[in-house]
Amino acid sequence: MGSIVINANPVELCANSSSEDTQALIRAVYKQVLGNPHVMESERLVKAESQLCDRSMSVREFVRAVGKSEFYRSRYFESCAPYRFVELNFMHFLGRPPQSQAELSEHIVRCIAEGYDAEIDSYIDSDEYQSTFGENFVPSSRSKTQAGQSQVTFNRMFALDRGPSQISSAVKSSQLIYEIATNASNKIAPASVSLAGSGEANKKRFKIVVQGSKFDTRRRVSMSTYLVAGDNMTSQIQRINRTSGKIVSITEVA
Repeated sequence: MGSIVINANPVELCANSSSEDTQALIRAVYKQVLGNPHVMESERLVKAESQLCDRSMSVREFVRAVGKSEFYRSRYFESCAPYRFVELNFMHFLGRPPQSQAELSEHIVRCIAEGYDAEIDSYIDSDEYQSTFGENFVPSSRSKTQAGQSQVTFNRMFALDRGPSQISSAVKSSQLIYEIATNASNKIAPASVSLAGSGEANKKRFKIVVQGSKFDTRRRVSMSTYLVAGDNMTSQIQRINRTSGKIVSITEVA
């Protein structure tokens, strides 16, 4: 992966941060992790905020709490196409786009096989998160270019993050699936918004390529391909896992 830099003016919780500074940091976490929505008072994580304010919780653990909140789950896990959910997890928690088909597939399979919480934990417990943001920096977009960073990475980040006016939950379908599957670069185009709801996400079809599946008992080392509707993908992947098949890729198709 090419070198990526954190955007200027990172937000950090310090030992001497004032109450006003801490409240500004809380707003920054909500904006980054929840994708710039309007958060009503009833939707705020009051207990976690209190623990952060009295320093019994780190920023990293507050980010985890927000990621596992009903707010995040309902808007991204339950309402978006699976690929879009993973794309947004990368942007919200690591500040970057996914780099490869293998990275995308790994997270989709983890989410289905191990559960929602395990998927969120996989970003926040990663060495990348710890080395980039540590315990007390708010995750932020790492989209600025510098020597050694590929244009592909910048273009993909731009496709996901179109600036402070964007609300992540307004777009339900994947923005990078073709480019990542074909290892191509995105063209930078004017922002467009798809308002398709969860019903549209579930109507999507996915191609799952499996190696070593026992569904074809005489061809255990062959490659098998399955076309699956979005609302049937969880059960299909669970069946593949039960038969010791190895998922090579999951691709959204028309």
